[in-house]
Amino acid sequence: MKKVLGLVFVAAMAVNVSGCDELMEACGPCGTIAHGDSTISGNAALDGIFKAVGTLKMSTGSINADFDARVKNLAAVFDIDAEGMATADLIAEIKGEFNAQINANVQGGIKVDFVEPKCSADISVSASASAQCEAKAGCDVDVSASCDPGELSFVCEGQCSGGCSGTCSGECSVKVDGECSGTCSGACDFSASPGVCEGKCEGGCSGTCEITDSQGNCQGECVGNCEGTCKLPEAGGSCTGECKGECKIEAEAECSGECSGGCEGECSGGCEGKFDPPSCDASASASCEASAVCKAQAEAQASASLKCTPPSINISVEFNAGLDASAKAEVLAKLEGFKVEMIGIVKGMFELTGLIKGNAELDIEPPVVTIGYAIEGFIETVAAGEFKIAVGLLPCVVPAFQEAGKILVSLKGDMEGTISGQLELFALLNLN
Repeated sequence: MKKVLGLVFVAAMAVNVSGCDELMEACGPCGTIAHGDSTISGNAALDGIFKAVGTLKMSTGSINADFDARVKNLAAVFDIDAEGMATADLIAEIKGEFNAQINANVQGGIKVDFVEPKCSADISVSASASAQCEAKAGCDVDVSASCDPGELSFVCEGQCSGGCSGTCSGECSVKVDGECSGTCSGACDFSASPGVCEGKCEGGCSGTCEITDSQGNCQGECVGNCEGTCKLPEAGGSCTGECKGECKIEAEAECSGECSGGCEGECSGGCEGKFDPPSCDASASASCEASAVCKAQAEAQASASLKCTPPSINISVEFNAGLDASAKAEVLAKLEGFKVEMIGIVKGMFELTGLIKGNAELDIEPPVVTIGYAIEGFIETVAAGEFKIAVGLLPCVVPAFQEAGKILVSLKGDMEGTISGQLELFALLNLN
């Protein structure tokens, strides 16, 4: 990151100056990254980098705020008074109370079925940013016609998560309200034909129900046939009744829903792994001098908007002998509240690790281009050539570079405390 900042500062000193009205109709007050201004330098490629840094700051700030809120929610789950307590102190209290609850009521600790989040840069952001940059640079690109985010579709070198125009060789997810021959996510309706429930049975149970309400209806695990609605776990399960939600099947054919995996065609949506942000018009970009720097800033914008899917976390326990139903219900309620908050915390942990420390930490192959590398590539691309800046905006450019430098340096330090706290709570899942 320090190398990137050095290159950025050199580039700021090396820009060429042109007339104010050559690039803009009028020169007004300086735009700033903090205010999210889209025009600071008047140069589309450079402004794209400034926008990427601003997006990165907003993304990390949002993750940090969400984490602090979820830590307070966890404190409430375990009846801890969070008033006036720092986040780090709350985490210590939560860990202590969590371990006390498990040690007092559960044999052998919790058992966790965990599927980690999938992270990807937003290819629609990349393509739109690239096309707009080239259009402003004088390339023959029709942004509105060729770069509608709803129509973007590109070949991924990693995993596709979205529509697939060809054969989907991964998992195909389709919204259903009826029969499902694969894994059902949501609820399974056994009202017409009772069956085995792999989750929480709500209604009648022909066998033994772990928890019942005051009316005698089952509200937990049913050992026997469920005669009502089965709320399936996060990862889903089989459904011999009617699936209400999403049906996931292993696909080796065209997918009418969302394809997650290999796509022998064009993918619309997210692309996990290496991706090449194209111009919206390949023939135009091939002869466009701005193509290299436009591609670099587009990669930076896409990387700064990296998002991860929520993880799947399912917790099961074996209670100590003699523990009554009321105590079991209380522990299960706390574990459910813990799981809900941990899904958000783990998602934020993967996103923050990818944005701040780089995607190598996420064990993604091949890695998504991160913003630090994208900015470095951008600076190296423009270093050898001329870089026009409107004379009236030149006083705005150097402060903007300095602002970007401060943001990139401070974020790594500011967010390391959040990452550390996320990892401490993640360790409670005992996945080793």
